[in-house]
Amino acid sequence: MNFSKQELKASITDGLLSFPVTDFDANGKFDADSYRKRLLWLKEYEVSALFVAGGTGEFFNITLDEFREIVEVAVETIGGHVPIIASAGQSAELAQQHAKIAQEAGADGILLMPPYLTECSQEGIVEYAASVCQSTDLGVIYYNRANGYLNVNAVKSLADQCDNLIGLKDGKGDMQALNITIKTLGDRLGYVGGVPTAEIIAEAYLAIGVSTYSSAVFNFVPDMAVKFYKALRQGNSEFVAKATREFFIPFVTLRDTTPGYAVSLIKAGADIVGYPGGRVRAPLTMPNGDQVNQLKKLVEKAKSL
Repeated sequence: MNFSKQELKASITDGLLSFPVTDFDANGKFDADSYRKRLLWLKEYEVSALFVAGGTGEFFNITLDEFREIVEVAVETIGGHVPIIASAGQSAELAQQHAKIAQEAGADGILLMPPYLTECSQEGIVEYAASVCQSTDLGVIYYNRANGYLNVNAVKSLADQCDNLIGLKDGKGDMQALNITIKTLGDRLGYVGGVPTAEIIAEAYLAIGVSTYSSAVFNFVPDMAVKFYKALRQGNSEFVAKATREFFIPFVTLRDTTPGYAVSLIKAGADIVGYPGGRVRAPLTMPNGDQVNQLKKLVEKAKSL
């Protein structure tokens, strides 16, 4: 661990956040050399934290052994440059194992994913999240989405129980509910925009005080992603509108043609720009030839922006 909980919290409240894809070789195995090359490339751009084995990194598709290696490679490659935050989740027991592995490997924090599949009560989700927070010394960011969505009272309960809960990542995009949570808990937590292609509602996030978000497209158009973020923070509404209209809306339209393309298109984009990470693992599927051609045109548009 190279960053304190306070530094970790600061990193997720100001700056663009990177969620790199996870590299697989031709046989579908984790490719450490390719992953290291990717991290060194992305290191050259301005981000405030690196989330490894996140949603874009196919956390849901990797084994515990692969998870350990991914975190170790990230720490060895760019540890100390920015905070390295590793995911945990699936079940309380597995999430605690993820947190233990991440801490042993030198990660600076944990992004706690929702529990796997099952429907559950607010009390049950709080118990799940608290058990993971209390199992680690690392700062924890809770990913508030899907079947693990917590309302304001549940978030407050979790924060009251766990001093090392330092952040909340929004994965729902409900601005009313998020605004209520922010205004209720204030600066007790740091807040992160985390819907797929978060740039599409970045202006709405910023309006209620959420100034950071996870950028999946940073994986293949990092120059434009950073420029968009800076324009947003500087109030350059003309560029934000232009980039949204000419890149992000067409990208989201393409993304929404097939479930899972929020990840698959990112890997295809990385391939287009010369940093291939292999295919996604089932049940995800790669885009077809026509969709790849559409994506290539969007990459060129991003370069022109």
